[in-house]
Amino acid sequence: MDIATIIGLISGTALLLWAIMGKSELGAFIDPGSAAIVLGGSVSAALVSFPMQNLLGVAKVIGNCFFSKSRDPGCLIAEMVKYAEVARRDGILALENVTGDIHDPFIVSGIQMAVDGTDPDLIEAVMTNDLETVEARHSEGKALFDTIGKFAPAFGMIGTLVGLVIMLGKMNDPSAIGPGMAMALITTLYGAVLANLFALPMAAKLGLRSREEILLKMIVIKGVMAIQSGDNPRIVEQKLKTFLPNRLRASATVEARAA
Repeated sequence: MDIATIIGLISGTALLLWAIMGKSELGAFIDPGSAAIVLGGSVSAALVSFPMQNLLGVAKVIGNCFFSKSRDPGCLIAEMVKYAEVARRDGILALENVTGDIHDPFIVSGIQMAVDGTDPDLIEAVMTNDLETVEARHSEGKALFDTIGKFAPAFGMIGTLVGLVIMLGKMNDPSAIGPGMAMALITTLYGAVLANLFALPMAAKLGLRSREEILLKMIVIKGVMAIQSGDNPRIVEQKLKTFLPNRLRASATVEARAA
């Protein structure tokens, strides 16, 4: 579970409620009509922008923000170096005996192709296509929340205009001016909160998750190609460590030695 996402949403919501309740009553900021305009309008715009299947999969996409846990790249490098040592010591065919213990199907696929003697260019092409497919799928989920974040403030402004029309249409009734103005302002608030506390931050987190997974898959691809070409395990380690920032390379070396 991603604690940072949960803390961010809870703290942001709590601070907003604290600011409201410190100066006014919470009920003054609750307007179902305004919520319907902003939330309903944003979801409707997303329906126009994306296929239905994208909207039906939104629960899984949201789950990636809260429950997706990326693997440590240093541990992955150590694992690939271990496979390189097996291939170097016992021959690449010996890797067929360890594939049953590998939980990542992407690694299994690459090693199996290498064991089967598949052409190196074909191995790299197949694995790269897999990576690009994952990247495209991730970009669709991120784009969904980017779209909601883009349209929410716009529907907030639409609600503001609706509220102003109501207010101006009843200028002869002073009692109607307050509710109309309240709806106008509250709808803008709802749009800003939906976009900047929920939709856009979730899109940013999904982008981060995507970059993390793509990095791991790139490490696997380069590792498999190095193993297939018969590189020395130390060379494999050095190649894969180039994907890490300098501050993480030393720890990756320790993990590779331990493996």
